[in-house]
Amino acid sequence: MWLIKNVHVVDPAQDLDAICDVEFDERIRNIIKHNANTQNTLPVDADSPDEHTVSGRKTSEAAPSGNTVQVIDGRGKYLFPGFVDVHAHLREPGREDKEDLASGAQAAARGGFTTVLCMANTQPVIDNRGLVEFVINQGSQAEGARVWPVAAVTKGLKGEELVNMVELHNAGAVAFSDDGRGIQRGQTMLLALQYAQLTGRPIISHCEEDSLAANGSMRRGPQSARLGLTGIPAAAESVMAARDILLAEETAGRLHLAHMSASATVTLLGWAKKQGIDVTGEVNPHHLIFCDEDIGLTDTALKVNPPLPSAADREILIEALANGTIDMLATDHAPHTWEEKAQPFAEAPFGINAFETALSAVWMSLVEPGKLSVSRLVRAWSLNPARRFSLAGGSLSPGTPADVVLFDPSHTRVIGEGTWMSKSTNTPYWGKPMHGFAIATWVGGIKHC
Repeated sequence: MWLIKNVHVVDPAQDLDAICDVEFDERIRNIIKHNANTQNTLPVDADSPDEHTVSGRKTSEAAPSGNTVQVIDGRGKYLFPGFVDVHAHLREPGREDKEDLASGAQAAARGGFTTVLCMANTQPVIDNRGLVEFVINQGSQAEGARVWPVAAVTKGLKGEELVNMVELHNAGAVAFSDDGRGIQRGQTMLLALQYAQLTGRPIISHCEEDSLAANGSMRRGPQSARLGLTGIPAAAESVMAARDILLAEETAGRLHLAHMSASATVTLLGWAKKQGIDVTGEVNPHHLIFCDEDIGLTDTALKVNPPLPSAADREILIEALANGTIDMLATDHAPHTWEEKAQPFAEAPFGINAFETALSAVWMSLVEPGKLSVSRLVRAWSLNPARRFSLAGGSLSPGTPADVVLFDPSHTRVIGEGTWMSKSTNTPYWGKPMHGFAIATWVGGIKHC
């Protein structure tokens, strides 16, 4: 049994934003909200009396028989429901040199994530029942965040023949995506949206029109011209997003737009919601923090897909997240080896390592400057993803699984010095000091960091 006292709890699911004492084992057992006249100086003592209870037992009541109460003083810290990352690449099976399910789950837990959805573009592709079950089994032994597989939409990610969605859903897949490749044929996407309705799970769309992207390596604009790099126009994303939104309307399908990076995509998402189309969207921290002007020829850690936006588009993405047009944050954690990222910019693979830096980066760049509220941060990275993908978690309500994050806004780390869990290091923050980290993460009441 754990008891965290005097901690600032932020839980949008309960409209809770207050100093509380929180008691949990494998589930949340009790939340005691301090009254307005209660001083935030309760002794760190499991036997000390407290008469302020909002959900059942008093803190002075004994823990269930056989349990020892471990008490943590939460003064100056936040307690959040565990973060849910709906977009990550854990590389297993096939590229365990970059990451595997164990290292990825442990890195995620260190970053404050208690549930992770891993994409299907492994080697081999997660497009059959055996591989879905493999990911679930390996994830269950990973001693970190919960791991759930996103199965492919088409066999081999070839954009042609649909997978057996019902079978893969029954095996444990929580969504379907050909992420890493946009589905180019409209008829294939239409059929996928129709078929997925039998599972109740969404299609996650990697919005990229190949003929427009044309093997580019960064966003098309003045900076790509200065660097002599082939640029990808923002329309490569937005054209595909428009198509998929209209197909979701046509089929009454469930659609989720991955890694939004263009202002026109934001406009399309807002329009779709006003029309009642069942569509949600995510944005990655790196698209909110960096822009194309930050890229130099050696900055391959910033080579991502979709590419970093223009400065103007970045501001629109931030505003859309803050006002709720964009529903959620997602890391798009994509580890690569040092040798791969050491290649020239145009030849290096797309992807950024994000689990262990994403929360701090968003806190420093968006929350502290007042661009994003703490409540909105938690809603976008916990409540909304859990609800959209029908996952456990997203709340600290009594009786729910104890997926819990203790966050210290002042805790400082130098990235890579003694605490790094991921196998890969392709992050622009390597060797730099950052602050604002999860200092403890519990998954089902089990503490992992």
